[in-house]
Amino acid sequence: MSRHVAVVTDSTAYLPPQTMERHGITAVPLTVVLGDQALEEGTEISARSLALALQKRHSVTTSRPSPEVFAETYRAAAEGGADAVVSLHLSAEFSGTYDAALLAAKDAPIPVRVVDTGMVAMALGFCALAAAEAAEAGGGLDEAVAAAEKRAAGTSAYFYVDTLEYLRRGGRIGTAQALLGSALAVKPILQLDGGRIEMLEKVRTASKAIARLEEIVAERAGEATVDIAVHHLAAPDRAERLAERLRERVPGLADLHVSEVGAVIGAHTGPGLLGAVISPR
Repeated sequence: MSRHVAVVTDSTAYLPPQTMERHGITAVPLTVVLGDQALEEGTEISARSLALALQKRHSVTTSRPSPEVFAETYRAAAEGGADAVVSLHLSAEFSGTYDAALLAAKDAPIPVRVVDTGMVAMALGFCALAAAEAAEAGGGLDEAVAAAEKRAAGTSAYFYVDTLEYLRRGGRIGTAQALLGSALAVKPILQLDGGRIEMLEKVRTASKAIARLEEIVAERAGEATVDIAVHHLAAPDRAERLAERLRERVPGLADLHVSEVGAVIGAHTGPGLLGAVISPR
């Protein structure tokens, strides 16, 4: 009988609930602090509520899960029959979530391998899916980790934001880059690179930036068999138009997910976010 490896991730993976249920993936929630209220992502605050709060310039910050929450999750996995856990999380450059998971793993009743994927959103979600599929195929802990790391190595993410101000406030992009973008009135295209958010290109208008984002994603996908996720915050029409164009332009497209990001990522990008994750199979 093969060992059962449980897969744990965090709420920034933005996996569809039905996908998580089908593959037995557990997501530990991060917290959004809105004024004096601490609210769990996914259950206590919606992306729409977050977007409204940002538009009204309310104070919004985010917080990692506590080690105790991770410890409880790992205990539950053991009690549910798991022999081991692979715990996959958003880039440690963005959050202390990875560190909290490491602390909890030390005293877990079963082996727990904590992985900093260097990813976020469905770039992280695709890693969790890869680990779950490896475990379902009978793989042990090493195989599940290797599958997640291989998926992470091939995955890339690009995104457009209306303004760099929210990323600057949260310390996710350098002040100099943010101020330069504002001074030149350019629209930025950003990428995940080494677990960090980096400026990729500067474009003069929103429409040209979104068209360029489409070009980049189509070029990056090439002829390979790929899964793509299109993310947005308070910009569903933009997301659907981009998804339709990618369906036409990417010959090797396998699965295409379109979803609004949750409150944690939204707090750092602001309304108007449009992003795409390309993940070769």
